[in-house]
Amino acid sequence: MSLKTTGIFGLLIAVAITGLAWSAETAPEKATKIRTVEGITEYKLANGLRVLLLPDPSRPTVTVNLTIMVGSRHEGYGEAGMAHLLEHMVFKGTPLHPNVPKALQDRGAKFNGTTSLDRTNYYETLPASDENLEFAIRLEADRMINSFIKGEDLASEMTVVRNEFERGENQPLAVLRKRIAAAAFEWHNYGKTTIGNRSDIERVPINKLRDFYRRYYQPDNAFLIVAGKFNEAKALTYINKYFGTIPRPTRKLDNTYTIEPAQDGQRSVELRRVGEVGAVAAAYHVPSGAHGDYAPLSVLANILTSAPSGRLYKNLVESQKATQVFAFARGSHDPGLFWVFASVPDGENLDEVRDIILANVESVEKDGVTETEVERAKRKILKQWELAQADTSSIAVELSNWVSQGDWRLYFLYRDRIEAVTPADVTRVASEYLARSNRTLGVYIPSKEPERVAVPATPDIEALLADFKGREAKAEVAAFDTSPAAIEAKTIRTTLPSGMKLAMLPKETRGNAVQLQVTLRFGDAKSLVGYHAAAEFLPVLMTRGTKQLGRAQLEDQLDRLQAQLAGSGSPYGLANFAVETKRETLLDVIGLLKQVLREPALSEKEFEILRNRQVAAIAQVRTQPHVLATNRLSRILSPYPANSVRYVPTFNESEKWYKELTNEKVATLYREFLGAQAGEIIVVGDFDPAEVQPALADLGNGWSAKRRFERVPSELFNVAGESVAIETPDKANAQYSAGLTVAMRDENKDYPALLIGNFIFGGGSLSSRLGNRVRQQEGLSYGVSSRFSAHPIDRVASFRISAISNPQNTPKVVAVIQEELELLLKKGITDEELEQAKQGYLQRQRVSRANDSILASILSSNLYVDRTMAYYADREAQIQALTTADVVNALRAYIKPDRLVVITAGDFAKPNKEQTKDVGK
Repeated sequence: MSLKTTGIFGLLIAVAITGLAWSAETAPEKATKIRTVEGITEYKLANGLRVLLLPDPSRPTVTVNLTIMVGSRHEGYGEAGMAHLLEHMVFKGTPLHPNVPKALQDRGAKFNGTTSLDRTNYYETLPASDENLEFAIRLEADRMINSFIKGEDLASEMTVVRNEFERGENQPLAVLRKRIAAAAFEWHNYGKTTIGNRSDIERVPINKLRDFYRRYYQPDNAFLIVAGKFNEAKALTYINKYFGTIPRPTRKLDNTYTIEPAQDGQRSVELRRVGEVGAVAAAYHVPSGAHGDYAPLSVLANILTSAPSGRLYKNLVESQKATQVFAFARGSHDPGLFWVFASVPDGENLDEVRDIILANVESVEKDGVTETEVERAKRKILKQWELAQADTSSIAVELSNWVSQGDWRLYFLYRDRIEAVTPADVTRVASEYLARSNRTLGVYIPSKEPERVAVPATPDIEALLADFKGREAKAEVAAFDTSPAAIEAKTIRTTLPSGMKLAMLPKETRGNAVQLQVTLRFGDAKSLVGYHAAAEFLPVLMTRGTKQLGRAQLEDQLDRLQAQLAGSGSPYGLANFAVETKRETLLDVIGLLKQVLREPALSEKEFEILRNRQVAAIAQVRTQPHVLATNRLSRILSPYPANSVRYVPTFNESEKWYKELTNEKVATLYREFLGAQAGEIIVVGDFDPAEVQPALADLGNGWSAKRRFERVPSELFNVAGESVAIETPDKANAQYSAGLTVAMRDENKDYPALLIGNFIFGGGSLSSRLGNRVRQQEGLSYGVSSRFSAHPIDRVASFRISAISNPQNTPKVVAVIQEELELLLKKGITDEELEQAKQGYLQRQRVSRANDSILASILSSNLYVDRTMAYYADREAQIQALTTADVVNALRAYIKPDRLVVITAGDFAKPNKEQTKDVGK
């Protein structure tokens, strides 16, 4: 929306419409600088808004995050879920920005909003420019105070939120956690879920929602964070201009004051739901994230469950009594909970698993922890903290979590506290908090005498951080241009003596971060038959120890070097290894990777752990609507015969494969097939190519496979359209999955037009036609989207649509999506739609290429198909040149509604009860 008004009359109109216009007479006071800690500077406006600026020119993106200090903790009677519902409603528009998702999409933004116990935040990452910076700041200021919050929007969005609620009800483990929290907290709102209560979601009056919005969405209750590549002076100018003119509210917010009484005995919860994997969980009351005990509690969680050295991991996962275990202390504003979870296959041995959990958790008080355990846990936590420093957009969101706990500087204080944790600290917090009377579990055992654990109150944040200075800020790095031409100019390509292809893209990064990806290609369509499960297993098993280093030792070395290593495999003959580390440790990490590739232990014990976990994972998802629908769609669109390596198995077949798989089969695959005769190595980040190339060449020197490699081609099948319904009893959420395949490679002249056509239809998030109709207008689905992709070598392309909904709304979802597709093909698109889609899509590509792991994947694909970044430059030029006729003609030529295979999965047999929609006006 543009305002073409002049003079005093025009200024009055602008003020009336936006609430944000300013003049010399209304110019706000400039932001006051409060402090700078480790490169982050805090400011405060006269109206109470607090601001953080985190400049990082190394990535050509800028992230703007607005955090409102309201979450489920602040909700009163009848308001359960209101903070989360408002998060949705604020995307519904303002007079100045009537379509927020579309405004963001048109600028290629990656955006979202999230609600937690203590805060709600909205963030977008855009290509860095003064225009985008001003846009994002203006948008957040505008929707903070000028959002419509209309009754008709509530009527549609309420059902979307209810759909999200129902999706959570499909996950027994999530429901168990919800039930335990409700039992653990008698009075504090942490016992209520952020998603809220179904009846409150359905019945909230619009006037109550508006009151809630006006009460909390004010500058004195907000925190703005700007991170990435931007001019600080301009950012402050925009912030003063758009936020500074908002008056400080006259209302005074009441602080929440409920203190949960000390628990005086174990509490119990039992949950019965349809499913095949059981779980045991325990929760203990612990201090808030600002308290000094939060750090040793985090270390304790790692000692208990971190693979492969965690105590519970060894006693439950390695013994095959559980398929996975995890523990964490969630940082929160008020005292919260310390959680321990275990997944148990087939729901067997729950009592035994429970007893092992309790014995291990509560024996820490008696036996203590070792120096080795503590140092290992600290290295792992600090490694994650350090590696996260490379991504300022993620830091911006993470800072909002610490802000909601009391102060953003807690982010750095937590690091310092982790470094200082001792074994005595861990033993002490275990003794103080992990007591029988302080836990909530699946059983109830009364005690003869009162036993109470008093959890310390949240400390005085101001006093706690009064003298905190932080450390030296990270060095500023050079800006990086993500245009295809600029990337191509910096990329170094060569072929190593082993035959593997190498691409290196040296660039400055925040924290000297480096991404390394290795892809090994092996086997062919005949030789890989029968190795489906083994091929998926092998790379993961290889990362679990070498002949020189056991799994725990390998993990310790990676933690010491601040590196992460992950493996993944494909039955088509692909073994992928991804490494994230830093410049100063890269060569040492490559040395470890060489051990993993050339001398894997292929341990029988680790094999059994992985196999049991995989079998349990299949059992866990085999009743989930979205998994069943996706699997059935793939089986219909790609009906490869059972003796093909590209055969799509049923879940029963997959389970049988993994149960019958042996470690010897995996070892045979490694000995016969793996080598460095074919594949790609990619390095992106802060490194010296002259140092790194010889080390990478050494990975494959003298290592060749006994079996030859030949690519397994994809095949196009002529599949007729059909509709299939799958019953999934006792699942509150249903899935819609649809698709078709066409003969096309990604070099086809129509491919750019189909990419943009799909972007308009369902690929452009909430502002696409599907997002606008199915979610925004009809309120039928929390998540709806479409995608179109084509193979670079084989003439196989795929068009897919996905949506979730309430099972009783599925017929309408099917009808509305079909109607929108037919409208697109019949009436076409407008010039305005096309131009906005072009810019939105192209800017989104720029944002994606700012992510080094995504960039590494692009370079890897280019090496494989012998391309340069010129392909992307040409494709973007073709997109810029598209006309509406180009897009519509391509859509009509390839997207045939009568060929669409539609799969729906849900509890359709349940009686069709009238949905409650008593929404106040």
